[in-house]
Amino acid sequence: MISVFKPLALAVLTGFAATSVSAQDVSSETQLPQKQYVIDLGIGGILKPKYASSDSYLFAPFPIISVGRFYVPGAGQVVDGRVRSGIFFFPSFGFVGERSSKDNKDLTGTKDVDWALELGLGAGYRSERFRVFAEVRQGINGHTGQVGQLGLDGIFYPAERFELSIGPRAGFASGEYMDTYFGVTSAESAASGGKLATHKTNAGFKSVGMAARVSYDWTEKTRLHLQADYDRLIGDAADSPITDQGSENQFSIGVGVSYKFSFDLF
Repeated sequence: MISVFKPLALAVLTGFAATSVSAQDVSSETQLPQKQYVIDLGIGGILKPKYASSDSYLFAPFPIISVGRFYVPGAGQVVDGRVRSGIFFFPSFGFVGERSSKDNKDLTGTKDVDWALELGLGAGYRSERFRVFAEVRQGINGHTGQVGQLGLDGIFYPAERFELSIGPRAGFASGEYMDTYFGVTSAESAASGGKLATHKTNAGFKSVGMAARVSYDWTEKTRLHLQADYDRLIGDAADSPITDQGSENQFSIGVGVSYKFSFDLF
């Protein structure tokens, strides 16, 4: 079962993401009801950089969605979260705040970038003690590129009702995304009075980092989530003059709550 906080879940606690919404389990897999459908729904909030490379932060809400069991007539139980190993799929959401040169005098001359919503999917493999996943999202509004993430988590159960996951992350993006947030055209460079040098970007990896998430089963149906992420910009993203005016170090922290619904339809 996976969800995304993301922007901030992978997913959701997946996730806690991106907002970079990324993706993680949000419901107890050991005590799933004997129903055709078991779905966790909830809401969370995340404190994250306003936009890529920003050193200012915004607080954004995000949905928590997790599918523990799912039945398809004729195919049977295509998702069964009671099985602690196997392939999984999850929705991925992200939100990026607007970037305005009026809000940051160091970016004078650059074009304004509107807020962006990112929608996508992810897939991975998990066992009781680890999971590996990849997710890709399509940008809408502020940018129309693609952005994604690769992740590997160790999964631990430090106490009754607690689940802890922690592991490395690697973020990648299309050329359009990189141009939008890290590129500087000759016209922008001239408009900045030469403060920002021309910078061309290419598609590729833009960050590496770590993510940690803790989930607590408050009741049999209600789960609480806490997530923290750290990303370090690399490559063309780190070399951008725009990043020089912000920060290569990107932090986020989010909290959320989800409730388990279970029912039969057939």
